[in-house]
Amino acid sequence: MNDDNRDQYVADEAARFWEERYRGQGRRWKGTPNVVLAGTVAEMTPGRALDLGCGEGGDAAWLAARGWRVTAVDIAPAALELTMEHAAKAGVADRVTAEVHDLADGFPAGEFELVSAQYLQTPFELPRARVLRAAAHALVPGGLLLVVEHGSLHPWSNADPDTRFPSPEEIYAELGLDPAGWTPERLGTPRREATGPGGQKALVTDTVVAVRRAA
Repeated sequence: MNDDNRDQYVADEAARFWEERYRGQGRRWKGTPNVVLAGTVAEMTPGRALDLGCGEGGDAAWLAARGWRVTAVDIAPAALELTMEHAAKAGVADRVTAEVHDLADGFPAGEFELVSAQYLQTPFELPRARVLRAAAHALVPGGLLLVVEHGSLHPWSNADPDTRFPSPEEIYAELGLDPAGWTPERLGTPRREATGPGGQKALVTDTVVAVRRAA
């Protein structure tokens, strides 16, 4: 298998995986926004937001309800259907645009006051540093890139127990951004209580990287 065919195979497999995850299973999550996102943007003036890997649309609908115009992006059409259903129920469907994108192949067009990447982690190959670098360049002057990732394993996770999670400093360094144009506003590893599929509770770590483009 040559490199081009392999890349297409991985892309197709990833699309099928996420489509099957969101198709026909109903909602898996509560529909509430990510806590870090809500706290970070609470004092921001609403503008244009890009939600990368929007999933079921909890963040997109919450942002739209607070005056943001949101471009919600996911590789799975089923996820975008759930997002628009959520937005419609919240009465903000006119403020949300859904776009199918495989971020391994390209990046959405446009400029944004906020780019949100909440748990943009996948079992498939994804050039994450390249994606997040493109996200930083998609910001308008003064705009904010907010990245929140899993920084530890959930006790109920099926992932490799030896999984290593990069530090926020490592994630930021991989972006290779010019310090004259972008500034890290937050590099942190907050702890939170998570709830598993069986209702079990556990303290887990998130990794937070917030980057501001120079005004």
